Amino acid sequence: KKLGGKPIIWKTGHSLVKAKLKEENAPIAGEMSGHIFFNDRYYGYDDAIYASIRIFELMEEENKKLSELHDEIPFYYSTPEIRVPCPDEKKFEVVEKIKERLKEKYEVIDIDGARIEFEDGFGLVRASNTQPVLVLRFEGKTEEKLGNIKEIILKELRKFPEVDLSNF
Repeated sequence: KKLGGKPIIWKTGHSLVKAKLKEENAPIAGEMSGHIFFNDRYYGYDDAIYASIRIFELMEEENKKLSELHDEIPFYYSTPEIRVPCPDEKKFEVVEKIKERLKEKYEVIDIDGARIEFEDGFGLVRASNTQPVLVLRFEGKTEEKLGNIKEIILKELRKFPEVDLSNF
């Protein structure tokens, strides 16, 4: 936002993000998985080498080193994608119940699962479209905030015996 962009949260998945890029006529779109799509020159082109070349172009245009561009990006602590087993027939129901319980106290974005917004981060619980798992992600401005957010979400998930949290 500070640099004039308009962030849009959307559903996970190559074709879904690519379609949203076109619908919004956005210059660029990306996923947490690292897929980056461009709207100009080669619509929806998703290639690491191409993305690298575009970064080199930006470095040239801005007359900045990569480290300088990197330093302009706000830093947050985040977890990798965490996949916890949950039966296919229960996973969407669990996400709905989590959403309902937490929206009383927090802002919940339900575009793709339940993204629970906190002052300094977020927690995400969504049902995988391809596996019998719930996908979790957590992000916080500090390690302590990250831990607090993660624990709030896990506390709710522990109320569902069908969710296998044995790795926590």
